[in-house]
Amino acid sequence: MISKDLAKKIRLIQIHSRRAVNDVLAGEYHSVFKGRGMEFDEVREYAPGDEIRSIDWNVTARMGKPFIKRYVEERELTVLLIVDLSASGDFGSKAQRKNEVAAELCALLSFSAIRNNDKVGLIAFTDRVEKFIPPKKGSTHVMRLVTDLLQFKPQGKGTNLTAALEYAGRITHRKSIIFIVSDFLDSCYDKPLKVLSRRHDVVAVSVNDPHEAELPNVGLIELTDAETGQRRIFDSSAPSVRKRFKALAMERNKSLESSFRQLSIDQIRVTAGEDYLLDLISFFRRRERRL
Repeated sequence: MISKDLAKKIRLIQIHSRRAVNDVLAGEYHSVFKGRGMEFDEVREYAPGDEIRSIDWNVTARMGKPFIKRYVEERELTVLLIVDLSASGDFGSKAQRKNEVAAELCALLSFSAIRNNDKVGLIAFTDRVEKFIPPKKGSTHVMRLVTDLLQFKPQGKGTNLTAALEYAGRITHRKSIIFIVSDFLDSCYDKPLKVLSRRHDVVAVSVNDPHEAELPNVGLIELTDAETGQRRIFDSSAPSVRKRFKALAMERNKSLESSFRQLSIDQIRVTAGEDYLLDLISFFRRRERRL
């Protein structure tokens, strides 16, 4: 049973996502994610202005007049969302937790996909694969994905990105667009990520909180690792502590960007509390220029 608050939140996400897709994202999405190629449509009689190279010489010889082969773009694609629901996603220093931002991002990407007649599926994971929803079309299906992401109660707390990537590799047989939505607080997943990116168009969507990059000056502060339960006390009033914290965060972000770059994987960086729609638009336009 969905609570009134959750139902209201889902409805607001639906309205916001559809508006954003209709106004901006649908065209951007279509321009950067192409179909699998061209498929044969028909043979028809040549008309002035048709491309001469399209002439079907076998049919032309039989009919005694020129005919051409016509092809159309095979547009339909499959989009797979691999979403991290580990305990670190429950953190949020602003109005929203990282998991909530991830759900809204997935709604935007999903509505963009179905607007272009593509199918959308979901893999939700923690330290294990928790849920798989096979790819389908339609707004009702998308709202089911978003609802599941918002109300799902994971069994695990940790992060096992390797398990999620390997599972995705086993269930996806055709080339797909795969969005990995996570804070990437894990290690040793480069090999399965490389394998997956060889067969599919993989995009990393890293969701962060501003206080994960910069420690606020609030005196003594106890930080708890949501996934392991480990606790540490910091004196955030000390400039050296805040400087070291920021330096480690920057080092981690640079390492992450370097890994994605080496694997030729696009990255979208999203920070909770900021306008992630602008981040998506920026990504689409960067990719379109490159293509």
